Amino acid sequence: MRDEKTAECRVCGAGLPEAVRGRPPAYCSRSCQAKAYRRRKKAARTAVEERPERSVPDPAAAPRPPAGSARERRRREVAEAVWRIAAARGLESASMREVAAEAGVSLRVVQYYFGSKHRLLVESLRLLHEENDRRARARMAELHDAGQLRAVLRAVLVEFLPLDAQRALALRVFTAYFVRSLTDPAMAEVFLHGEQVVESLVADLIREAGGVRPGVDPAREADLLVSGVSGLGLDVLHGRRTMAEVQRTIDYHLDRIFA
Repeated sequence: MRDEKTAECRVCGAGLPEAVRGRPPAYCSRSCQAKAYRRRKKAARTAVEERPERSVPDPAAAPRPPAGSARERRRREVAEAVWRIAAARGLESASMREVAAEAGVSLRVVQYYFGSKHRLLVESLRLLHEENDRRARARMAELHDAGQLRAVLRAVLVEFLPLDAQRALALRVFTAYFVRSLTDPAMAEVFLHGEQVVESLVADLIREAGGVRPGVDPAREADLLVSGVSGLGLDVLHGRRTMAEVQRTIDYHLDRIFA
């Protein structure tokens, strides 16, 4: 026989009928049973909402993984997917889901390595800058060691031109990022890649090469060369000029600068 202390409805406290068979009833009616179910469901939802959120580390604040590590390789693979999408369809098409599909990984992998779409775009731009720097330095190192400073200067300038598939892709990606960087300070910081670093390098090379014509201002010439060649590279992408024409223009201006 049931204890009288428990023989009442768990919701309203009304008396409960005797069990005919099986487990004794806990509620006096289906209505009270439904109320109890809704209470349990609400309590479970509240517990989930009040549970402390797991801390998601900011990829930007975390220590950079060593070059060549598995983590760095995977991040690079995802960044390369961003580059391909931006070059082919524009930066607005580079959603995290589209990037994951292009990279051949799950969306969770992209989220794990970059955290957010904004961080993904900013880091992908930074990685592209690093890749371009690495390639450019390798191409110019031999010329610099041989003391051919004018050749080094020319090599710096032609890096802005789509001379091969990698440089054509980079130029398309930088163009895609340009508009976004005008309204996004974090992206602008990476896009500008330092304060006139390339212009300063070109000006230094003009000074060091020697034989500069009287009255030539290396800093002003550097501004004109860098901005001019950047625009001419876009003309090559559009087919308005040929690569040979642009390179002849570069040589013309170098001849004008040096005696």
